[in-house]
Parts: sequence; C-alpha cells; structure tokens
Amino acid sequence: MSNLIVMPGLGEFAADAGLEWLDASSDGRFRVGADGVVAIAATGDRKVEFVAFRAHTLGCVRSALGYSAYYPVHPVQLERPVRAVLMDLDGTSVRSEDFWIWIIEMTTASLLGDPRFELAQADLPFVSGHSVSEHLQYCIMKYCPDRPLEDARRYYFEHTRREMGAILAGGGRAAAFTPAVGLKDFLLTLRGWGVKIGLVTSGLFEKAYPEILAAFRTMRLGDPRAFYDAIITAGYPLRPGEVGTLGELSPKPHPWLYAEVARVGLGIPFEARHHVVGLEDSGAGVCAIRLAGFSAIGLAGGNIIDSGTRVLCSHYCDTLTDALRVITA
Repeated sequence: MSNLIVMPGLGEFAADAGLEWLDASSDGRFRVGADGVVAIAATGDRKVEFVAFRAHTLGCVRSALGYSAYYPVHPVQLERPVRAVLMDLDGTSVRSEDFWIWIIEMTTASLLGDPRFELAQADLPFVSGHSVSEHLQYCIMKYCPDRPLEDARRYYFEHTRREMGAILAGGGRAAAFTPAVGLKDFLLTLRGWGVKIGLVTSGLFEKAYPEILAAFRTMRLGDPRAFYDAIITAGYPLRPGEVGTLGELSPKPHPWLYAEVARVGLGIPFEARHHVVGLEDSGAGVCAIRLAGFSAIGLAGGNIIDSGTRVLCSHYCDTLTDALRVITA
C-alpha cells in the first residue's frame, strides 16, 4: 500500500516531503473529503496552496493585499532539446537580496522615524521573494500598523531612486549587484547552442534594469537588452499623477511573468512548454514556473528548501554549471 499522496499534475508526495498538509484551504472554500477534494497542501511560507481532486489540481496564490487567485496545475516534464531557458534575476542571475532587504529596512526605519531600526532574522523570509507591496505590508503589520501602505511605498521609492541613481553613476553601496558565480559561462554556452534566453523578475523596471546592467558591466557582456531574447519585469510603479503598469498584484508566485516571457517574448506556444525550463532560487519563483506549465530547476542559496518547494523542482542544483548539465543531459 502506497504512502504517497497523489496531486494530479503536480506529483506524488510523501507526507514529509516539505509541503504542509491541510484539512481545509485558508479561504474556507475547499475541505478534504468534501466536493471531490482528496488533498490540500501549502508551501512552507503559505504563499501557495494546492487543492487536489481525483483528476486535477488547483493552485491558489494567496495575496497579502486581498486578491488571491486560483490556477489550474498543468503536468510538466523536461523534454530535449531544450528550446528556451527562463531565468530569474535576483539570486539566480545576480546577487542582490541583501541590497533590497536593506532598502526595506531603511523604508521601515523611515516609517518609524528611527534611523537605528534593524529587521530581525525572523523577518527575512517575508521581505524577499514576493512583491514590493507585500514586503512593505508585512513590515507595516509587524512594526507600524498605524501607517498606510502608500507612505511606505513613497519612502521605498525615494530610497530606491537615490541608491540606484548613485549606482548607475558609478557610486552607491559597494558590491550591491554582482553576477552569480558562473553566470557568464552559462549564458554564453546557451547562446552558442542556440537556446533562447529569457530574463524574468518580479522587480519593477527601475529596480531590475540597473541590477542586470551592473552585472553585465562586470562580465563585459555589453547591453543586456541586446543579449537576452526577452526581458520581462514587473513594469513601472503607480505613483500620484503618473501611469503605472500591472506589477504589484501579479508577480511571482503568480504565473504571468513566466507565461508572458515564453509565449509573447520568445514566441513559444503552450503546446511546446515541455521544451522550456525555468531557473529559480526562491519558492515563489518555483511556484510561478510550475503554475505557468514549465519544469523548474531549483538553485541552492535561496529559500527553496525552507519554503518546502524543493519537491516541485524537476532538479535541484548547487550551481549554474550543474544546471547546465541538466539542460543538456
């Protein structure tokens, strides 16, 4: 008798696989044993819940801003030759997490009027890997519940524009953005094989582009816009008197950034999705890749293990060099 829990389209899992098994979904919509539901599981950070029926599974991306969404979970497999590699930015391509946590920390300090404020170690899983507004909402709820999100966003973008401007001018925080180990060889090898490369980030353009530009300067690879076949960011922030783009309510772990870079940016139809693989170091990113219908290669160094999403990866690698072997195996 098998002890595995079957979630169609997602996989077969042992009870101790890293997911959290629930009796009911957090919104109360589904309960195990009712209406055909056979199992419900959540990622370790509770950002995504999976509701399994006998023949299909739904993935629910929860939202700290009140806009959760359900998606069908499609079965995935990695078929070769690989036509496209979709790469996350922060952590996977560029080491930048400490910088953005520092910006969140400064933002919270500004809200509190306390320049000596520091985030606690326990805060770190909640201030990386998700959208800016969700990071800020977490800090507000914990440290300053009387302050509105709009004030936090204003401080956040003030700090961001100042620091990014300094970096683009050749100054700013030392070693804020550095290329991941082996990134140059990884990219050039894929390019030599004729594999399309898409860069995908939940970061807003004004945050993301200086990151990859700084890394490309270090690697002497020129303009990243000329190198990548497609780059998708979360767009531009909505500010008073300005026009924003959809970026705060649809980032990872929602599937749309990865779906758009593959289908629209690279022209790969959904039917060819098994020839596409995504690389991520975060649990939110792994869920985004899987909900978009692609195989995921997890990279060490992020929160994949802690978030319980290791079991959602087709492979888990220590380095980009290891990932390259998987892609060509």
